[in-house]
Amino acid sequence: MDIQEYIQSGIIESYVLGLASAEEAAELEQLSLQYPEVQQAIDDFADKLEREAMANAIPPPVGVKERVLSALFVDQTPEAPIIPLPGTAAEIPTATTEDTAAPVIPQAPTSTVKRLRTWKYLAAASIILFIVSGAVNLYLYNQYSEKNEQYISLLNDRNTLQANNDIYQTTIRDLQTANAMMTDPAMAKINMAGVKNAQDAAMVLWDTRSKDVYLVNNKLPTPARGKQYQLWAIVDGKPVDAGMVDENCNTICKLKNIPQAQAFAITLENLGGSPSPTIEEMYVMGKI
Repeated sequence: MDIQEYIQSGIIESYVLGLASAEEAAELEQLSLQYPEVQQAIDDFADKLEREAMANAIPPPVGVKERVLSALFVDQTPEAPIIPLPGTAAEIPTATTEDTAAPVIPQAPTSTVKRLRTWKYLAAASIILFIVSGAVNLYLYNQYSEKNEQYISLLNDRNTLQANNDIYQTTIRDLQTANAMMTDPAMAKINMAGVKNAQDAAMVLWDTRSKDVYLVNNKLPTPARGKQYQLWAIVDGKPVDAGMVDENCNTICKLKNIPQAQAFAITLENLGGSPSPTIEEMYVMGKI
C-alpha cells in the first residue's frame, strides 16, 4: 500500500469529521498503529480544525453578563433563617415587672449568608458559561457544516475528474487498438460508402484469421430515441445479423463473428434490432 497516497485520499478528513464508515474508520485506526505518519496526519488535521475554530470564535452578545447578574442579584440580602431557641417553652423565663427588657433573638450566622451569596455567584457563573458555550457550539456547528459542504463539493469534483479521466483513458486505448488493427495486414478494411448523408461515418475491420468483426465508428448520426444501428453481413446475397452497435461505441467496438461475407451494411432499426434489415433505413454499405 502506498501510505502517502492513502493519506491524501481524503480518508483522514472524513474520519476526523465523522463522515467515514465503520469499515473505513476501523481500517484507518489499524493503519495508524502501524504507520506513525497516519496518526500524525490525523492529529495535524484535528489541530487545524481546532485552531480555525478558536481563531474565529464568536464572543457572546454585549451586556449578557450584566443582565444575568442583574436578574440574579436584585436583592442580595438574604432573609435570616429562623433558628429555634434551645429548650422548651417551659424553660423560657417570663418577663416580670423588674425585668422589662425584650429577649435577645439570635441572628443568622454570618457563614450562612456568605454561603448563600457564594451559591448565587456560582449559579450566575454557570449561566454565563452556558451562554458562552452555546455561542461557541453554534459557531463550531456552522463552521463544521460549511467545511463539510466544501469537503463534499471537493469529493464530487474529484469523482467527476476521475470519471472524465477514465473516459479519456478508455478513448486513448480504443484509438491505439484501432490504429494497431488498421495497420495489421491480416485485417480486411471495408470502407462503408454513405447512403444517407453518412459518408466516411464508419469502417468495418474483419479479422481474416479469427473472423471477428469490428466497427470503427467515425461518428454515425445520433440515432433517434428508441432506435439503434445494426450491422449486417451480406452472405451469398442474403443479409445476416452481424450485431447491434452499442450507443457507447464511440471509437471501436467488437461485434459478431462472421465466417464469410461479400459485403457489410448498417441500417437503423428499432431498439434491440430486427430479424431482417429495413432497406429504407440503410445508412452505409461496403463491399469486401
